[in-house]
Amino acid sequence: MSVRTVLATALRLSWLVLIALVIGEFVTDLPGPGWATTLLPAGVVLVLMVTVTTLQARAAAPRGEPRDPVEVAPPVTGRWTALNSPADKVPSHGTHIYGQTYAIDIVAEREDEGGEAPARPAFRWLWPVVRRNRAFPAFGAPLLAVADATVVRASDGQRDHLSRNSLPALAFLMLIEGNVRSVLGVRRVLGNHLVLDLGDGTYAAYAHVRRGSLQVRAGDTVRAGQEIARVGNSGNTTEPHLHFHLMDGPDPDDARGVPFTWRGVGVPAGGETFTVGERAEGDVGAAG
Repeated sequence: MSVRTVLATALRLSWLVLIALVIGEFVTDLPGPGWATTLLPAGVVLVLMVTVTTLQARAAAPRGEPRDPVEVAPPVTGRWTALNSPADKVPSHGTHIYGQTYAIDIVAEREDEGGEAPARPAFRWLWPVVRRNRAFPAFGAPLLAVADATVVRASDGQRDHLSRNSLPALAFLMLIEGNVRSVLGVRRVLGNHLVLDLGDGTYAAYAHVRRGSLQVRAGDTVRAGQEIARVGNSGNTTEPHLHFHLMDGPDPDDARGVPFTWRGVGVPAGGETFTVGERAEGDVGAAG
């Protein structure tokens, strides 16, 4: 077991101890003053959690000279907009854990008959609090293999929850849901997800996949351009989108991020809209 895996486990255990202390204060009559039975232990656990989180981030950070970006095919077709891109900052999501140093989020834009692309449902301050996933053009969009590869992880079965793109729903995600998912581990953060072995020590992760949409399972080989799943809204998400990144190992808990570039697209910056044409399965070779 690596240091990174040990730290991830220690952080989850710390969360569980903290939750147990809080619950114990309300449902039991512990002997002694509250500061000694709850506040002091909780303070110690919080300090431990901050320390472990810092060590975890340092352990997951890439070391030495950055690797050259690995060129792969885009994982989607159609019109998309990038969010949280490594073209703007690294780490793109504010953390190195789960191998997502160079991760990118992309959302689909719906085109009408006139060729215009109306914006997806906008963020709302109060109402509607949530929206159904079908209101977002990304939901159900095909996900494609970015290279000839072998499937090493294929997780399915988690539900696609409603959107979190209002102030009340986002607060719930940030303050409660996101922390609970962190305690439960990487599967609950990434939701349904796929990991492909591209060869040469490079792995591609697709997160927030639609429940029941997996077209492959662990051990399968896939060709570049092959449909492998569909975009969903499972895991730690605000709306249906694809979270994509490359990493140096098959386990996100124990991997470091690897920079990427999409063939014909590059690395779109946050807010940048790009279009990928349809391509036939297998018409793009394996990544180098």
